[in-house]
Amino acid sequence: MNETARYKYPLKLPASLKETVVRLAKDDGVSLNQWIVVAVAQKVGAVEVASEFLRKRASDAEPGELDRYLDDAPDVPPIPGDELPSS
Repeated sequence: MNETARYKYPLKLPASLKETVVRLAKDDGVSLNQWIVVAVAQKVGAVEVASEFLRKRASDAEPGELDRYLDDAPDVPPIPGDELPSS
């Protein structure tokens, strides 16, 4: 998308979230639309940076390397709340 192209998207927010976003946009001195655009851009950037980081880290991995770490991990019960769901 070039800088001048704009796309409309009907966004439905829960009332409580909209109230918070309106307040934050006002505090920042920007429009609601501008605040949401920046928030979406920040999220996109974070996801893309994390994805690239993990892709680079995984590129050096050798098959079976994780098994070595899992074999060294202690065999203890999970922290309450972290259990696998029973099937």
